[in-house]
Amino acid sequence: MIKLERTSVMNFENAMRGARNPLNSWDRYDSTIDNEGNFLFGNNDLKLAKKLCHAGTDHRKFIRQIFISVDITAPIYWWKEYDTYKVGTVANSTSTMHKIHSKSFSLEDFSTDHMVPVAVKHMESTITVLENIRQEYIKTNDKALWYSIIQLLPESYNQMRTCTFSYENAVSMYKARLGHKLEEWHTFCDWICSLPYFKELFIENN
Repeated sequence: MIKLERTSVMNFENAMRGARNPLNSWDRYDSTIDNEGNFLFGNNDLKLAKKLCHAGTDHRKFIRQIFISVDITAPIYWWKEYDTYKVGTVANSTSTMHKIHSKSFSLEDFSTDHMVPVAVKHMESTITVLENIRQEYIKTNDKALWYSIIQLLPESYNQMRTCTFSYENAVSMYKARLGHKLEEWHTFCDWICSLPYFKELFIENN
């Protein structure tokens, strides 16, 4: 299970203006901003952007200045793979260390969408144990109980992070994870394709 919410894409206008700096071609800049604040490529700028993206990473530097912010809720096993992409990315997560005991455990806190019935039954038993330990920890504040929660917590536990990265990061993740075994990566790649002008610049352009 993975959810991607509250997506924002920023700085297209400045990034595209900067893409014209090497040839001082600012007079050909023809992109606009609509009444809702959305960036709209002009024909000249879209042609240049496609050309630079097709030429490779050395030429498409402007996409490193197009920023994405999104809230992602996903299981720990997915976050372990996402954390491969540390360069140029930032994430603030909900805190397992500080807040794991602050609410009751329930099946909805875990990704179980691909589990066979026997695995779901086992998960329900684990959740019962976790909840019993949690309630005892609240009463006693015994650190050993807190450690027991942390160490017993399954990798299917869902965590929410607010992530920020660039279109360059998005291209890298898309190409590396498009054919991945985890269904969560397919959902993530579909979301990347839905970002403004991503298909035009990096898929239809190839």
